[in-house]
Amino acid sequence: MMMISAQQLTQYHGAHLVLDGITFEIMEGDKVALIGRNGSGKTTLMRLMARLNKPDEGQLMIKKDTRMGYVAQVPEGLDDHTVLDVLSLGFKELMICRTQMKEMEQQMSDPACAADPNQLERLLKRYAALQDQFEREGGYEMDARIDQVADGLDIAKAHYEWRFGSLSGGEQTRVVLASQLIVKPDLLLLDEPTNHLDLERVEWLEGFLREYPGTIVLISHDRYFLDRVVNRTLELEDGEAATSAGGYTEYMKVKEQRLLQQFEEFKEQQKVIKKMKETIRQLEEWGRVGGNEKFFRRAASMRKAIERMEQVKRPVLERRNAEFDVRPTDRTGKRVAVLEQVEKSYGEREILRGVSGLLEYGDKIALIGRNGSGKTTLFKLLLGDEQPNAGKLEWGARVDVGYLAQQEEPTNPKLNVLEYFRLEAGVEEGEARGILARYLFYGADVFRSVGQLSGGEWTRLRLALLVQRKPNVLLLDEPTNHLDIASREALEESLVDFEGTVLAISHDRYFVNRLASRVWELEDGQMTAYLGDYESYREKKLDLQARAAATTQATAGVGVSSRGNAKSELKSGLTSKVKEQSSEIHKLNNGAGKMLSAEQLEQKLAYLEVKIQELDQQLEQQASAADLERCWNEREQLSSDYNEMLSQWAAL
Repeated sequence: MMMISAQQLTQYHGAHLVLDGITFEIMEGDKVALIGRNGSGKTTLMRLMARLNKPDEGQLMIKKDTRMGYVAQVPEGLDDHTVLDVLSLGFKELMICRTQMKEMEQQMSDPACAADPNQLERLLKRYAALQDQFEREGGYEMDARIDQVADGLDIAKAHYEWRFGSLSGGEQTRVVLASQLIVKPDLLLLDEPTNHLDLERVEWLEGFLREYPGTIVLISHDRYFLDRVVNRTLELEDGEAATSAGGYTEYMKVKEQRLLQQFEEFKEQQKVIKKMKETIRQLEEWGRVGGNEKFFRRAASMRKAIERMEQVKRPVLERRNAEFDVRPTDRTGKRVAVLEQVEKSYGEREILRGVSGLLEYGDKIALIGRNGSGKTTLFKLLLGDEQPNAGKLEWGARVDVGYLAQQEEPTNPKLNVLEYFRLEAGVEEGEARGILARYLFYGADVFRSVGQLSGGEWTRLRLALLVQRKPNVLLLDEPTNHLDIASREALEESLVDFEGTVLAISHDRYFVNRLASRVWELEDGQMTAYLGDYESYREKKLDLQARAAATTQATAGVGVSSRGNAKSELKSGLTSKVKEQSSEIHKLNNGAGKMLSAEQLEQKLAYLEVKIQELDQQLEQQASAADLERCWNEREQLSSDYNEMLSQWAAL
């Protein structure tokens, strides 16, 4: 059944045409990605769907009696509410019902009421009706639903009484998002829901939305998120709308084929039009030479035929993108930065506990972790803005660091883009205009004040200044935040080709997959290094978690009877058993090509499990990056052997 139908929808911003007669349909249960460049009209269309604005022309029809939820990029009008008030926005009637029930309970407990049977009976009847309504509409599950979604989005229960206006922008967005997910409206409209969420929360949101029973329309530049959540994509481009089944990657394949086909149709039509125009000129020439009016009539008829022809629009196969041409002026030494047992605390709160790592020339490393895990603190230590409480942090030779902060206010927001860039970059107006044009600031855009720029435009301007400095080491804190997909892809291409060193904090998994050769994860104040991109990290992380769970379960099972020393006895027992079997196992290892029995495989698996546990303990104790890498590589090899033998054992 149809949920949304748009017919010839047209919308202006002043004299600027944003939506040019677009037509599309969204069915019940669809999960639709609304994509497009910054300024293409995505939020305009979203506000029309949310009935906050009315279209200038055309029709936008939404199924009757649809319960709708809308989460804007910037929440407004809720500053004086508590966090719990906002989380409970969808439960207004139930909250009123619960308040009335509490008031009636107090009245019925009053001795004066108990002495009046008629009044007590009326209260009991009214109370029973309210209780029935409260139960029927899910009132008794209300608190559990609030806590479940709030916990999934990392909203602490201790913060429920905080004033909403005192929260940061990211925290406000999470609370408003939670308020809509809790009530599960029929139509859920989300504008950049993954902004300010860490990887763990983004993955939680993915799972929630995939199982969501209603219809979803969401604006997002997170390509990985779109591929995992949506089943349909709607793109706004040049005021027009194009739609196709599938997530972002699948849509782009379809779009490429569509544009190529449209270009072929355009070329064929242009050939026909060219021949017709040549014929018209020839007919008119014959008419002038021979004085025959019929040639002019035939030429006029053909000209009208061209005018009536529905001409194929020439497709834009390659659109202009920002040019992030990052070229360092000098290269660093082999060792760029060394961290050895770095510790950092704020009062009694430990942020970093013995963090070690090695950053070498040409490394492309993604730094990930939950919000508050210490990623930005580590950057501040690298930049010298903070000093470690313990440990050593050293930069190598000829290092020139360029830093892009996640949030940074302009030094003078009243300056226009051209003035601001000239002042910060120290270049003349002509050169400044040329550079800014490469970052999509041209024409009247360069005279806009920097305080009025959107998040994506401000990030592009800061990147332009960073590139102009030509550093050889880049520290990037969420560089893709607020950038549209085209700008993200242009930045990725530039960083992949960058000859220097990159350490980037990012929750954009598509970006990490494209850029990173290693992943550093901060968790509980400690850092673990993983070789490979995000997919490799995720696979290894899940494997480690599965092994840890299996080890915990095994330890719990064996240790029930021995209480205090169960864990140490289990470890020593397994170790001694393995030592007794080690010579036999090594014989089995050398028996290449021989079919092992299930019992022999179980012996080998037990041996490898203990060795992997020992290496896990060694990883926690290693101080140098070289020893960490050696231990990790050895563990990876053992893990690979374990998986292979486990497959053989399962087959038997």
